[in-house]
Amino acid sequence: SGRVQLVPPQNVTLLSKDFAMILTWAPGKGYPPDVTYTVRYESQDRLDKWVKVPHCKNIPRSFCNLTCALSSLYVKVRARVKAVWGRSQSPWVKSQFKDYYSDVELAPPVLTLNVRENSIHVSASFPLPACVENLTWKYDLNLWEAGSEDKKKYEGYFRKDTVTINTTALRGNYCFSARALYESINLKHSEFSQPVCVLLNHKG
Repeated sequence: SGRVQLVPPQNVTLLSKDFAMILTWAPGKGYPPDVTYTVRYESQDRLDKWVKVPHCKNIPRSFCNLTCALSSLYVKVRARVKAVWGRSQSPWVKSQFKDYYSDVELAPPVLTLNVRENSIHVSASFPLPACVENLTWKYDLNLWEAGSEDKKKYEGYFRKDTVTINTTALRGNYCFSARALYESINLKHSEFSQPVCVLLNHKG
């Protein structure tokens, strides 16, 4: 029974980033290089029932994406992690509570532009985990002439909608940028995406 007890993992944090709920931590002091980690979570509606996360058992990395493992996106959860090395284990360390529904942080969408003769079709794709595809994601789109501060706004489009813009009156270099929107307890939005610019009706 000469087991060494490992010190606990450090900075255990449940964070929401780019549409995902991720548990992160740092190795404890003096960990051997081949240490592994195991993660479990509990929901506020079933406290003390720690649920196994199969894809985060004995993993070498110091994060675990919990998004699609959660039994509900609307109930607060917290996670815990322990380090394992041979027959040695650290104590479990718990994170704070969070829920996807109200705590989700959004990433900007990626824009695809399809330029036709008299129109441009703009669609936005989101880097979503598969299990949250059916939540009501929306986006806002801005259009402006390069160098101008005057932005035309197209607001509240559903994620799979394409915005069609008539370009017959537009001449020159035009830029597009979008942000993701999500309505939970309050309205959230991402930063705007990096602008994508195109030359329209360029007679060259």
